[in-house]
Amino acid sequence: MKEIMIATSNAHKVKEFKTMLEPLGYQVKSLLNLDESIDIEENGTTFAENAMIKAKTIYDLLHIEVLADDSGLCVDAMDGAPGIYSARFMGHDTSYAIKNRYIIEQCEGKDRGCAFVCAIAYVDKEGNGHVFEGEVRGTVAHEIIGAKGFGYDPIFYYEPFHTTLANVSEEQKNEVSHRSRALAKFLSYLKEENV
Repeated sequence: MKEIMIATSNAHKVKEFKTMLEPLGYQVKSLLNLDESIDIEENGTTFAENAMIKAKTIYDLLHIEVLADDSGLCVDAMDGAPGIYSARFMGHDTSYAIKNRYIIEQCEGKDRGCAFVCAIAYVDKEGNGHVFEGEVRGTVAHEIIGAKGFGYDPIFYYEPFHTTLANVSEEQKNEVSHRSRALAKFLSYLKEENV
């Protein structure tokens, strides 16, 4: 079994990656498995830069294959915000209920288009870096809908589902999510490279 480190301590993300990678023979570990916490300064200006900063930092410490993602919600009416600041938007301690209500208010009477964007950085055993990006477009819902998912899922209305991503099963969400699209590109790269 191949071992891969996911450079996150977000339990929701770890679960998503495990669901997608374990059937392919990967033993998925994350920062939650480490004894000490690692503080990584994400000072990139794009999702791709931040993902690679995280992956390289963890690779330099552990020297094993690393996957890191940086993802967020980009709202058209807010000029792409919260974007790379999605997790830190309005402060780390602000609940997503408050963040989501704020975004709904910002979209009143404006273009409600938005996108979830994900960049996955992969650093292989030799320390070479690769980035794979995925995106799913939707609209900002008029209200918070659904209790599944996490983060901005309850306000991300996905037209083919006729509801938000927080109102469908994890399997349905994973079929279309920005993370699964980026991961699909990563997996096809692994197949091509016979990793």
